[in-house]
Amino acid sequence: MHWIWLSSVVVIFDQITKYLAEDMLIRHRPVNIFEGLNMTLVYNRGAAFSFLSNAGGWQRWFFMILSLGISIALVVWLRQLSRSEEGKRIFLVTGLALILGGAIGNLIDRALYGHVIDFIDVYYKTYHYPAFNIADSAISLGAAFLIIDMFKHRDTNE
Repeated sequence: MHWIWLSSVVVIFDQITKYLAEDMLIRHRPVNIFEGLNMTLVYNRGAAFSFLSNAGGWQRWFFMILSLGISIALVVWLRQLSRSEEGKRIFLVTGLALILGGAIGNLIDRALYGHVIDFIDVYYKTYHYPAFNIADSAISLGAAFLIIDMFKHRDTNE
């Protein structure tokens, strides 16, 4: 269970940065860090790209249950990997641990506040990518690691 530390670091870092964003930023008022990056506090009641954010409230419970189910499945999957598999499948283990940490980080927000706290605003000229947070970044990086693992182990039975 060497992976648990990585998931824990993601959750802790995610929650600390969200606390700081809420403490230091004013909602919807961008603070420019450098060209292409603002810190902008926004609340997302939906999923990625604010999908279902105006759905009337049921989506909070749906996404909480979904996140909890995914988190449980990831813990079961990670626990089933032997120590030798963990060593050989570092991209798989790292990817699953990152996704787990991100899912728990956003689950905490939904459970406590009814929304996810986002604050990283990446943009190019007038196009702004939807705001995101550390948990979202961990989930995306974890998915990339899973894809790498898939290609690395596609010709083996591992």
